[in-house]
Amino acid sequence: MICQLALTFFGLQPEYKFTVMTEIHDLIYHGNGGFIYSEVYNMPIQYRKFHIRKINEHIERQNEEYEKARGKGGNQMTNTGISKPNIPQADFTTQTKAPKK
Repeated sequence: MICQLALTFFGLQPEYKFTVMTEIHDLIYHGNGGFIYSEVYNMPIQYRKFHIRKINEHIERQNEEYEKARGKGGNQMTNTGISKPNIPQADFTTQTKAPKK
């Protein structure tokens, strides 16, 4: 009983661990080498969320600029073979839960 209590009291709950690891991964991956794992892991939550929000805003601006350029060029963009970059659009504003086993 004490062991089980210690597992749930100390440390992160399993569903929150998944969220934290996803945030760490996304910040390292989309941070373009600006962060290392230990730095992000030990970063205060509000700082981590701030950086994730800024990366999201940057990606949204890039997508808007791409759509504007595509709209002005019309068929010219598609005839040149330029395609939209495959940038995954993650939604960091909602909480996700770990899949139940």
